[in-house]
Amino acid sequence: MAIALLGFQTTIAAPLSLTGIGVHSGRTVTINMLPAEAGTGIVFVRQHDDGSSTELKAVSSQVGNTDLCTVLGFSPARSIATIEHVMAAIYALGLDNLVIEVDGAEMPIMDGSSEVFIDAIEQVGIVNLGVKRRYIRVIKPVRIESGASWSEFRPYDGTRFEVEIDFDTPLIGRQKWEGDLTASTFKNELSRARTFGFMRDVERLWAAGFALGSSLENSVVISDDNTVINVEGLRYEKDEFVRHKTLDAVGDLALAGAQFIGCYRSYRGGHKMNANALKALLSDPTAYEVVEAPSRSLKARAREFVPVNVPEFAPWSA
Repeated sequence: MAIALLGFQTTIAAPLSLTGIGVHSGRTVTINMLPAEAGTGIVFVRQHDDGSSTELKAVSSQVGNTDLCTVLGFSPARSIATIEHVMAAIYALGLDNLVIEVDGAEMPIMDGSSEVFIDAIEQVGIVNLGVKRRYIRVIKPVRIESGASWSEFRPYDGTRFEVEIDFDTPLIGRQKWEGDLTASTFKNELSRARTFGFMRDVERLWAAGFALGSSLENSVVISDDNTVINVEGLRYEKDEFVRHKTLDAVGDLALAGAQFIGCYRSYRGGHKMNANALKALLSDPTAYEVVEAPSRSLKARAREFVPVNVPEFAPWSA
C-alpha cells in the first residue's frame, strides 16, 4: 500500500489556540499550537507562573510516568501530562513539526477524544515544507510481555494497528480493532472515541489527586451495574472502548519522533506497554531502519523506501 502524505515534512499553516480542563488537575488549560520549520519535530513548552518555561521534545526518551496517562518529563514541576490524544491527532494527520505552548501541567482533555484537535488542525490547514520526511521501518519482530499482556512490532508494508482489550466486565469484555492507519481512517473510526472509566474507581482516584476534572462531558463512565451512565450512550456502538485504546496507542507511538512503517499489535496493553514496546524497538538497531521515499515517486510503496544514514537522523533522542 502507498503511505499517506509521502515525501515532505509538514507543519500547520497558522497558529491556533484551544482552552479546556485538565482531566486530572481539574484546572483550566490553554494551549497554543505554532508552526515550526523543518527538523524541529514536535516540541511542548510548559509555561510556568514565574515567567520561565520548560521545553520537552515529544520523543520516547522523554517519557516519564505512564500509570494513568503519558507524561513528558521526569519532574512533576517540569513535566506535561496527558499528551496522548493530541499526539494521536498530530500523528494521524501527518504533522512533523509543531511547537505546543501549554500554560499548565497537562493538556486539556476537551471531550476525552482527539476530535477537537483534528478539527482545529484541519481548520487552519497543513503546509508542505519542501524537506524530505524520514520514516522508521520495522524490519524484524520485537515483542514484550507483562503477565498476560503483550505488545509487539512486526514488519508490514504500511502502518497498521491491531489492538485487543479484555475486561472482566460484561459491558466491555473482549474487543479488537484492527486496520491500516490513514488520516481518513483515524478521523472516521478512532478520533471520536473517548476515554473511559468505572464509577467504582472515582473516589479512589479523587483521594489520590487524580481525575479531578473528569466528568460525563469528557469521559465514558461505567456504573457498578455495568451500564453506561452517559445519557447519549456510546459513539461507536459497543466498541468505543477498544477504539479509544487504539487512539491512545497511536498517540503513544507518535513519540518515536517519526512515523513508522510496520504493524503494532497489543493484547491488554496500555500506556506503559506502548511506551515500553517503543523503547524496546528503538533500543535494537537491528530491528528497524530509517528510510525515505525515493525521489522518483511521491507514491512509492513502503517496501520501495530507501534506507538513509541513521547517525544523521535520531528523532527519538532528546
